[in-house]
Amino acid sequence: MSLLKGLPPIIDERARVLILGSFPSAASLAAGQYYAHRQNQFWRILAAITRMPLVELDYPSRLEAVRAEGIGIWDVYGACRRQGSLDAAIREGEPNDFLTLKAKAPRLGRFCFNGRTPGRFAPRLAALGFQTVVLPSTSPAHAGMSFEAKLAAWREAFRP
Repeated sequence: MSLLKGLPPIIDERARVLILGSFPSAASLAAGQYYAHRQNQFWRILAAITRMPLVELDYPSRLEAVRAEGIGIWDVYGACRRQGSLDAAIREGEPNDFLTLKAKAPRLGRFCFNGRTPGRFAPRLAALGFQTVVLPSTSPAHAGMSFEAKLAAWREAFRP
């Protein structure tokens, strides 16, 4: 199993909130885009929260729209070994360098974790002084919760 490299952070000086997944799916890595799997509910949920037509936009326009809203996107792991796309299959995960974020995004105050696997990093980032919230995963593998229930939890986390 070869070492897989993740995607670069989508963040700039406007970021107030950073959404952290675990590691890009095989579909996302192949496309070079966050949340590229067609059944992942991430872009639908973010569109509902921001009231922007993110699903209809091309990928570069999506990224600019979320950055303009003060939202960043990244993953807790920058590299790992994994067969398939499940979080449970992640081996030898190499955490991203979160300390560099203060320089890139001085207004950053909250980390929202997309699921329990990345949520394991919440105590580490809370210790650095950030607000943290672990949200239901938008992954199609997390089918035990309805879209509406996921959206309600995500909306609550994005309240000012």
